This record gives sequence, structure tokens and C-alpha cells, in this order.
Amino acid sequence: MRVREELQKRIEKKEQEISQLHIQLRESSAYLQALQDTIKLLPRDGTNNGGADELLRPGSAMWKAREAIKKTGNPMHINDILKAMGKPLEKKHRVSLSGSISGYVRKGEIFVRTAPNTFGLMELGHRPLMSASIPERFGEMEEFDTKELDDLEAEINKT
Repeated sequence: MRVREELQKRIEKKEQEISQLHIQLRESSAYLQALQDTIKLLPRDGTNNGGADELLRPGSAMWKAREAIKKTGNPMHINDILKAMGKPLEKKHRVSLSGSISGYVRKGEIFVRTAPNTFGLMELGHRPLMSASIPERFGEMEEFDTKELDDLEAEINKT
């Protein structure tokens, strides 16, 4: 009977070790996932041109769009980019190209959005569209006539 008790103790001890290892594995996995999520938020490092040469495949639509913007030296509207690429100005082409470029904008790579449907290049120092659409006094409390509020409250209380 003593052997059986000894074996049972070892089993319980090993189960406890395994439980601790499972907890450690879950914590490590969560930490790893957090690191991976964080790195996705950062722009990729590139040695030249913001990494554009390494990220874009020569001859691809993104490469051609970059070349078109580089050639003019100024941000371009999506229609102008399509013209420069020799593509028809059809909705499906506009949506496809602007969606692809926007993916790079969201990641903070190569392209910047300088205005609605207008894109520039980080390497040329184009400035991204910022909070120009937020009113100057956004978030400030407006002053209002408290008498009007008191009158309204009195009206509500009458009924």
C-alpha cells in the first residue's frame, strides 16, 4: 500500500507541474501576441526611400503609382495616377488602386494621403492629411443663455 501512496503523490506533483507549465505557456503566448500586435503598428524600417524599393515589386501597380507620383513630385489625385499608369478611369480601377494605396497609408509605409483620394510619397516629404476637418473650437463649451434653460425647465415642470 505504501508504494501506491508514493506513486499517487508523484502523480499529483507531476500534474501540478504540468498545470504550472500550462499557465506559463499561456502567459508567454499572450506576451508574444502582444509583441506581434505592437510591431504591426510600427512602420517597417527601410534603408532607402522609406523602404519602398524593398516593399514594392517592380512593375506592380503600386510600383507604377509610386513612379507616377515621383515623376510629378507632387501629390496626385487617384484619377491622375490612373491616367499616368495608362489605366481607364473606371470605378473598379479607382477603388482597387485607392484601396491598395490606402493599405500602405494605414501601415505608415511609402504613401501618405494628403487630401481625399489624393496621395503623396513619404520619401518626397509630402504631409499627410491631418485634422483639418476638425473645427477650430471643437470640444469647447459653448456659452448659452441660462434663462432659456430655466424657462424650458419651468415649462416641463408645469405639465
